[in-house]
Amino acid sequence: MASQEKRPQEISGYRILPISLPTLPSYPVHATHYLYLRPHEPKLPTPAAARSLFLVNVPFDSTESHIKNLLSVQMGLPQGRIEEVQFEGAKKKNHDSESIAPKSVIEKKGKKRKRHYGKDDIEELEGTAFPDVWDRSLRVHGLTAVVVFVDRSSMEAAIRAVRARSNEDHAPVWGEGLDGKVPALGSARYLNHHKLQYPDQSELLASVNKFMTEYAAREAAQARMQTRKRQVPDDEGFVTVTKGGRTGPARQEAAQELATKQKEKQKGLENFYRFQTREKKKAQAAELARKFDEDKEKIRKMKERRGTFKPE
Repeated sequence: MASQEKRPQEISGYRILPISLPTLPSYPVHATHYLYLRPHEPKLPTPAAARSLFLVNVPFDSTESHIKNLLSVQMGLPQGRIEEVQFEGAKKKNHDSESIAPKSVIEKKGKKRKRHYGKDDIEELEGTAFPDVWDRSLRVHGLTAVVVFVDRSSMEAAIRAVRARSNEDHAPVWGEGLDGKVPALGSARYLNHHKLQYPDQSELLASVNKFMTEYAAREAAQARMQTRKRQVPDDEGFVTVTKGGRTGPARQEAAQELATKQKEKQKGLENFYRFQTREKKKAQAAELARKFDEDKEKIRKMKERRGTFKPE
C-alpha cells in the first residue's frame, strides 16, 4: 500500500489511469498498464480540439471499441458520447480534427531515376481497397490516440471520472464487457488471417471492378482537364502544349485579340536593339531602290511614247 500511495496521480499535466490487464492461461500473472491522458492541445487549433482528449501509452491491442468502452461504460458514463477515436499512424478519417502524427514521406534511395507522381496518382481511391486480410489492427506499444467527444461537457465528465478511478484498487479491467464484440487474438487471429487471404471469388471480382471503374473515371476527368488546357490560350496568345497533342484549335477571335494585344506591347521595342535599327535601315534603302527603278521604268516608257508621236 505504501508504494501505491507514493505513485503520483498526475505527471506534467497528464492524468494517470491505471488499467488492470486480464490474466491469460499462458501467463496467469496480474499486471497493470498505465494510460496517460489530458485535454488535446494541438499546435494548430482545430474545431474538434476543444472536445478531445489526448491519450499516451495506449495498449498494443487497442481498438475503437476498447477506448469507447473504457471512457464511457467502465467509467460509469453513458454510451454514445464519443464520436471517434484516432490512433497514431492510422489512416485519418474525413474529420475536421488534425491528424495524430504528420505523415512522413519515406523515399527509397537508388541509382535509377525515380518517376515523380502527383498527389492524385499515389492517393488510394476511396472505397476501392482490396479486402482486408486481418480482422483487427495491432498497435505499436506506447503510441498515442485522440478521442473526440460529441461536446466539451462529455470530455470534462470523462476527465472527472478518470480522476475518481486513479486508484489501482479501483482500476478498470481492460476489455471487460467486450467478449465476442471484438475479434479474438492468439491462434484464432492467425487462423482467421489464413482464411481471409483467400477471399470469395465474387467478392474479389467486385472489388477489382470497382477499383477499375473509379480509376477509369479519374483518368477520363484528367483527360478532359488536359483538353481544356489545350483549347484555352494564355495571356500572350499561346496555347499550352500538353501530352497527347493538340486536339482542337483555340477560338480564333480570342487568339486574334491576344495577338493584337501582344503587338501593341511590342510597339515601343521596335528599335530597342542595334540589329533592329540596322535591319530597318536596310529595308528603307531597299524600298528607295525599288521606287527608283519603278520611276526609271515610267520615264523610259514616256520617252518611247513621245518619240512615236506624229502630229497631223
